[in-house]
Amino acid sequence: MTAAASPATTSTGTTHASKTAAAAATDPATTTTTTTDPATTTTGPATAATADGPAAAASTASSAEAAVAVPSPRPGTAAASVASGLSGSGISFTAVSKTFDTGRRGALRALDEVGFEVRGGEFVSLLGPSGCGKSTALRMVAGLEAPSGGEVRVLGRPPAEVVSEHRVGIAFQDHALLPWLDVRGNVALPFRAVGRRVDRGLVDELIELVGLTASAGLRPRELSGGMRQRVSIARSLVLRPDVLLLDEPFGALDAVTRRRLNLELQRIWAQRRITTLMVTHAVDEAVLLSDRVVVMSARPARVVDVVTVPFDRPRGLELLTDPTFHELEDRLTRALLTTTGDAEGPADAGGAECAGGAGGAEAATGAAAGDRAAADPAASSDMEESS
Repeated sequence: MTAAASPATTSTGTTHASKTAAAAATDPATTTTTTTDPATTTTGPATAATADGPAAAASTASSAEAAVAVPSPRPGTAAASVASGLSGSGISFTAVSKTFDTGRRGALRALDEVGFEVRGGEFVSLLGPSGCGKSTALRMVAGLEAPSGGEVRVLGRPPAEVVSEHRVGIAFQDHALLPWLDVRGNVALPFRAVGRRVDRGLVDELIELVGLTASAGLRPRELSGGMRQRVSIARSLVLRPDVLLLDEPFGALDAVTRRRLNLELQRIWAQRRITTLMVTHAVDEAVLLSDRVVVMSARPARVVDVVTVPFDRPRGLELLTDPTFHELEDRLTRALLTTTGDAEGPADAGGAECAGGAGGAEAATGAAAGDRAAADPAASSDMEESS
């Protein structure tokens, strides 16, 4: 799935097909990214930043925590923004707050003075309790929500500007593939949604990248859940985005498939080095995939810890038995268990958490084209045939 449209192009659908079509309709960007061979790539850890987290999250002197406990300015402050060296190449949140009007229930504060950054070419995970506001933050990057206070920047600019240039790709937990299109047609759909000529070579390259060349002519009902998610990820990359957003992309999969796709995602990411922000509830997944992990408290969400993952890449299954890996898992788990705030409740107001896939789908670039295709599958037959 892809990035959301600017408000001027937002449309909402009422049927499931409408939502899936709109979800598939926008994938990002136009710039060329650097290709890196994962077999030879080594990345060092980014500089750590720590926020006002619980005592348990900063107490032990294990080797893992020593690697991540480097003092730095508090995330969200002007000093932190200057110290980051972001230079417009990634994502930044500065003292961001979000309050929803829930009508008779009054105001619901989802985010409270949230500050963190994703440097250019970095993979960062947002980790926190269900309903805390992680997906709300992700939707702000995608231009689907505006902050009530503070500032969100993507590539040094307002998110809506970057999204309107199709430079942000997004994949939600719901793959949102169009059922009447085959793999190749679904991956190519963003080109048609934004009115561009289909780059068939790039479509085939991405299908090969996610390991589905032999299945390129199959429709979604003929694919496993893991294969559908790989199609969704390929589709999110087809317009060559500079920023990739992942909202629990493997949350609905079984443990074995999820772990296999974690490794697949790492391989795909290593070849393109796209600035990536991923929402997840899985501590082990966050440690395995990320350069840094931002830990958020229960609602209203605040940043309670920012943990640097010190492992080189590529990372394999053997890492799961590394003592330092387990020390990091323990630190993150303690941070989650000791956060304070509202008890877990319903999804973020406005469907921002967990329902983000549907909401993002309805507001995606090219939603109108997707809605028309959903209402009349025959109208999209030319897409299928030509792909």
